[in-house]
Amino acid sequence: MADALVFHGVSFAFPGSAEPLLSGLSARFGSGWTGIVGANGCGKTTLLRLAAGELEPSGGRIARPDGALYVVQRTDAPPDGMAEFFESSDAEAWQARVDLGVEDDWETRWDTLSHGERKRLQIAVALWRAPGLLALDEPTNHLDRDARGTLLAALRRYRGTGLLVSHDRELLDELCSQCLFVIPPSATMRPGGVTQGMEQDRREQTAARAADDSAKHAAERLRAAAQERREEGERMAAKTKQKTKNAKANKWDHDGKAERNLAKLTGKDAWAGKQSAALAKRAAKAQASRAAFHVRKEFATGFWLEDADVSRRDFVLRVPAGELPLGPGRVLVHPDLEIAPTGRVALVGPNGLGKSTLLRALAPRFNVPAERLTSVPQEISAEESAAILAEAKKLPDDRLGEVMTRFSRLGSRPGRLLESAQPSPGEVRKLLLALGIARGPHLIVMDEPTNHLDLPGILCLEDALAAAPCAMLLASHDERFLSRQVSVRWEIAETAPGVSTLSVRPV
Repeated sequence: MADALVFHGVSFAFPGSAEPLLSGLSARFGSGWTGIVGANGCGKTTLLRLAAGELEPSGGRIARPDGALYVVQRTDAPPDGMAEFFESSDAEAWQARVDLGVEDDWETRWDTLSHGERKRLQIAVALWRAPGLLALDEPTNHLDRDARGTLLAALRRYRGTGLLVSHDRELLDELCSQCLFVIPPSATMRPGGVTQGMEQDRREQTAARAADDSAKHAAERLRAAAQERREEGERMAAKTKQKTKNAKANKWDHDGKAERNLAKLTGKDAWAGKQSAALAKRAAKAQASRAAFHVRKEFATGFWLEDADVSRRDFVLRVPAGELPLGPGRVLVHPDLEIAPTGRVALVGPNGLGKSTLLRALAPRFNVPAERLTSVPQEISAEESAAILAEAKKLPDDRLGEVMTRFSRLGSRPGRLLESAQPSPGEVRKLLLALGIARGPHLIVMDEPTNHLDLPGILCLEDALAAAPCAMLLASHDERFLSRQVSVRWEIAETAPGVSTLSVRPV
């Protein structure tokens, strides 16, 4: 087994795909953490699975450290080895429980754990297993700020080869010594965290675009000059033809003057033709030189909500004060809750205090027509994701085109989505948004809206929601995201053992 993870000319394509996800990738991943960065659907998860040996490359080879382990992005099922982890009394298991705040009863109540608690348990089990290669897929999804800080400290203690797929710029900057930027079918390794790598990429793209523009303009100038010479030659050829005709008609020209003038015109004609050919050759060379400048195609982004509308009803939610059961011995106490037709509400609080449970309980009480509600849950299972994509593919062509245009403006490529049967978690969230927005929502409800989304998608969503006229209810730990969106906060805190209390306050 290798001490490091090494890709030697690795290529990979799924059966039936028009293009490979990876082509000829050679890269070395030593001890410490390497960030894997790219848009939703670009193949980051596939790369992790290749690294861990769950997939084999179509071409090339991979040398792996001993004990490679991939930790999935979703939290649908308990992690492998969970029972052994709770049974273990060794120091490593104890340390992992302390590091991630794992409680003793979590093994028996997996189904009632929040997704943030599931994620912490998932990673604790992985760290306890101490693999030589640990590949983590979006480890900060669902985590509140305290849990994220706990996770960062635990990952810093890991001593093997770590691969980290994340859209969390702070985590990538704080943890990673290098980042692999994936833009199918190529990938580029850059030193430092994601901010440093993105800045280097920006400089390189600016320089490449300037050089490409210069070569393009040079080719255009040379082509224009070649055309001018060609037209000049054609004019001279026409003049030569006329002079030839005249010379033959001038039988009195016994001293050969007409013949000498004809020869001069013929020479100029040939010279113009040679100049045109030389300039055309230089133009072709300048055009060919553009292949050396790797300028990425830029796609329009910027999601819009032009179909969003405001409900004409007095309220979109009104619930009297009460208590909501959260599981055995646990309850959420809340006051009167109301959302106006233009209300913008943030639902905040630590993991495990009932935010997602409250959203599920409120769902049947939203005072909007079903087709005017756009709802995106915290987690969407693999089976649900495949079903959502399959239904979208059945839409009429014009309707599907509208949805895919919206999807593309969230920063992902529709072609890759439509080729697949199983969208990534980020892709399916973008697809749900695109489908929901097309119906002109009166209310948008999102549980952890930035989970699984890539950076372009997050920025586009921020801008779109900030400009939307309809009501919103957003449950999130992302304070930067919420700061642009809301006017009221519903804050949940633990006020007694087993008792969560919700309070309402304006921003």
